[in-house]
Amino acid sequence: MHIADGLGVPGAAPEAAQDVLIDWSTRGFLHTGEPVSGRDFVAARHSLFDGSFTWPLLVVKRSALDHNIATLAAFTRSHGLAFAPHGKTTMAPAIFKAQLDAGAWGLSAATPGQALVYRGLGVPRVLLANEIVDSAALRRLAYEVERGLEFLCYADSVEGVRILSDAAGAVPFRVLVELGHMDGRTGCRSLTELLEVAEAVRRSPGVELAGVACYEGTRSGPAEVRDTLRELRAAAEAVSPYVDGRLVVSAGGSAWFDLVAEELAPLAHPRAEPGRSRSAGALVLLRSGAYVAHDDGFYREVTPYNRIEGELLPALEAWAQVLSVPEPGLALVGMGKRDVPYDIDLPMVRTVGGRTPGWLDRARVVKVQDQHTYLRFPPGEEGVRPGDLVSFGVSHPCTAFDKWRVIPVVDDDYVVIDLIKTYF
Repeated sequence: MHIADGLGVPGAAPEAAQDVLIDWSTRGFLHTGEPVSGRDFVAARHSLFDGSFTWPLLVVKRSALDHNIATLAAFTRSHGLAFAPHGKTTMAPAIFKAQLDAGAWGLSAATPGQALVYRGLGVPRVLLANEIVDSAALRRLAYEVERGLEFLCYADSVEGVRILSDAAGAVPFRVLVELGHMDGRTGCRSLTELLEVAEAVRRSPGVELAGVACYEGTRSGPAEVRDTLRELRAAAEAVSPYVDGRLVVSAGGSAWFDLVAEELAPLAHPRAEPGRSRSAGALVLLRSGAYVAHDDGFYREVTPYNRIEGELLPALEAWAQVLSVPEPGLALVGMGKRDVPYDIDLPMVRTVGGRTPGWLDRARVVKVQDQHTYLRFPPGEEGVRPGDLVSFGVSHPCTAFDKWRVIPVVDDDYVVIDLIKTYF
């Protein structure tokens, strides 16, 4: 499949479904006859509740997905940023195409395997936002670069530069030197160390210096985030004279992109330099990923749209049935760790039996096991029965999509209007 065959612009006819085949093995679908193409399945306009599905099931709300893609595209345009959304969140070519159609520069990846999947899907530009020390994968990526893939990758050590250099092909790897912070993830721990790595890139064959990058999401608050971004800006200015072509500067998860814009957007504007003609500004690449589906938990609490005008909408819903109400105030729901994220927050109940009873804000998921979710509700309340369908919001979309290979896309009336295939 080529990326051009993926999901079209909002309102277009379903295209993602053409790469899906529904049969007896498709999890969440009740289809026991001859296999049916995803396109034909979508054309039937099944309701989520017409007996075509079994529970648990994860669905994507199309209106929220389209809204989120458009919202971040508008944000980056208005601030003069380029956008390389992190594809690891969804690994879904349908969503990749929608993001690229909305103006994304390319996609960010976390692993060589992800980058090679993007290449296989026809993504034109890839930023591998991590250190790469897998020589075999690097040789394959070098081959793809020679064939025209526009590719950026990280280094945070002289040894890492050597590994890149040794694996490079006829076209050099373009390298961003990564800035980190103490007790953080990868990245040079000081500007001095960063400049030493940048110098190693400059003097090594098979690599060329493209710019600098960081991940500010491991900082504890806005002051620390600004400190990191300002240090990155200083690093960008320090390496700029040694970069042939346009300087690249990259930062930004889904929690602090407002501060990334404030601190780094000035680098994107053309500027006059002594003794030189007016130069093009830097290519400032934002890398947010979780924004595309947002959530009802962690990202709802940390999104910049709690501080700036606008909003993102939760696009994921999980549906499951009550299996048992074995004691007052406790319902066991048939949904588990294989179905929904549980690494940051537990799922949040939205509706019970198609209703939003007054006690719903006091209901809590307190435990998720392999196949069971423990839902506590006020013991004196009635109306939770075995067989009831319960809908849940989730927390952390990056560990939701990976649990499903085919995900129905529904409209606001829960009619299935497309299917998303994932490539984890």
